[in-house]
Amino acid sequence: MEEELISKKELLELTGISYGQLYRWKRKNLVPEDWFIHKSAFTGQETFFPKQRMLARIDKIINMKDGMTLDELADMFSSVPALLSISKIELIERNIVSKISVEYAEQHIGQSDIYNFEQIMYLYLLDHCLHTGEMNLDEGKYMLRTLEEHYSKFEGRNCDLIFIRKMGVSAFFLMSAGSELYFESGAKIILRVNVNKSMEELKLKIMTL
Repeated sequence: MEEELISKKELLELTGISYGQLYRWKRKNLVPEDWFIHKSAFTGQETFFPKQRMLARIDKIINMKDGMTLDELADMFSSVPALLSISKIELIERNIVSKISVEYAEQHIGQSDIYNFEQIMYLYLLDHCLHTGEMNLDEGKYMLRTLEEHYSKFEGRNCDLIFIRKMGVSAFFLMSAGSELYFESGAKIILRVNVNKSMEELKLKIMTL
């Protein structure tokens, strides 16, 4: 399904932000460059945006900019993993990741007293998928393996984690965010998780807890 677009004029009128604010946020990398879509219109060349993603992003910026600097917001929205480490004890005590998920992941990615952000993100995605009730613990090891083997290939680009199942057999893979997906009859998408969105949530959780 093609994503609904909103024109720059409609966006500014609907949100009440100014032209200057919009382009300042663009310069600060709060709004991705590829969200500025240039298309021909009867008035000439116009700028459009993915409507739902843009409205959600502006809402976050407006509601969070009083408590965070624009640079901090840009870092939170970035698809590049943060440069931080957190101890296993702190992860559990601050409820960033559940104890069950941490202890299960240790059986498959190894034990550690300190986790870097990328490892924390794998644990966070595992925790999220388990909490949906759509994925069981045994399937979790395949998800972790997929992330460990392939996430680095995206080099900070936004991607989706896909979980499919056919006749009780599950599979996980990563693909560029928003890409169309076609597969054989009988296979079903169980979960499709946007990794960049999960990263934003995780960064916010770490910053605010």
